[in-house]
This record gives sequence, structure tokens and C-alpha cells, in this order.
Amino acid sequence: QVQLVESGGGLVQAGGSLRLSCAASGRTFSNYGTGWFRQAPGKEREFVAVISRSGGATDYADSVKGRFTISRDNAKYTVYVQMNSLKLEDSAVYYCAAGPLEATMPSGYDYWGQGTQVTVSS
Repeated sequence: QVQLVESGGGLVQAGGSLRLSCAASGRTFSNYGTGWFRQAPGKEREFVAVISRSGGATDYADSVKGRFTISRDNAKYTVYVQMNSLKLEDSAVYYCAAGPLEATMPSGYDYWGQGTQVTVSS
């Protein structure tokens, strides 16, 4: 069992930056690929980024590639996503998720956090 808690969301102006954190309980965290997803009102949950168990492999949605960077510190049981050059369309609730593979679909994950709100203003 893995419990995930996101933090770091907030209100930021377009062009600004935020760093989200996903803190995990359980010493088996390094056994899981971890992804970030987001969901805006009225839209489906969409893939943002994923990182492998070791941190050696990453993948990003085209919409965030070059602006977002995912990383992990297994010693601290934490995964991060650094979000730069934020755009209005990045506004959403951001969720982290853990699963056995480095999936880009929500169905590939077994554990989810509660989410953290990111609002980008003009």
C-alpha cells in the first residue's frame, strides 16, 4: 500500500513557475513508476509526465515538453515536477500516481493522491 500526498500548488501568473511535490509513504515507493496527471473542470484527466522507478527514464505530454521536468528522490520517497513558463491552459488539479509500470494512461496506476490545485492567471 502506498499513500501519496501532493503539495506545491497555488496561484501563479502566466510565464511563472511552480514546483509540485508528491510525498509517498511506504518503503516500497522505489518499486513504482510515478506519474503526474491533471484535470481541468469539464475535462478528462490527462497525462502530464512519468518517471521510472530508478528515475532513469522520463516521458512527457507534448503540451508540457520543454517546460516541465519530472524528477524523483527515492531516499526521500518524493517525486517532483518543476513547471516553468506556465500557461493559462496549465490550470488544473494536478495528481500524482504510482503504479507497476511507467504508464501514460490513468488505468495504469494503482495509487493516487488527492490532488493540488494549480491556477495560472493572466
